[in-house]
Amino acid sequence: MAVIADHRSAILAVASRQSITDETFRRLLNYANIQYSYCLWGIVPGSVEDENSPFNHCSHAYLAALKALLLHLTEDGNNQAAVTLAGAIELDMLRRNASLALCVHSGGSFNTAEVVPPAWADVFTHPPSLVLFGGVLLASSCAGAAMLRLGRSRKN
Repeated sequence: MAVIADHRSAILAVASRQSITDETFRRLLNYANIQYSYCLWGIVPGSVEDENSPFNHCSHAYLAALKALLLHLTEDGNNQAAVTLAGAIELDMLRRNASLALCVHSGGSFNTAEVVPPAWADVFTHPPSLVLFGGVLLASSCAGAAMLRLGRSRKN
């Protein structure tokens, strides 16, 4: 799925140029976008590569949707950009020996009617996630304190 993640923007670019859409296309694209936002837009370190990440299962859901979307676009063979991109992704997977690499979530199926949330409780046991959220909390606290000081100094 790391290869799909690397090609996310290219898949979305090909999808954005699709002039005729069907229900499957719209459902897959919508699900991928919603799921991507649930996974905090991929900013959590290791969310794709680290199977212990609380965001790994969540990330696999939007990446599986993107993969299914790309495959859907190549079904009739008329979308040459999608066929070319799918070929490039296959070559990239072979080059990186990723075609055989499966993680704990790769074998599962996804359902576009079911959003997969991150495992929030596991953030406290996953150091990279803890550092990220701790940093965000610290930055927010510092910003809040600075705004309070600024507000007090303006009153005086």
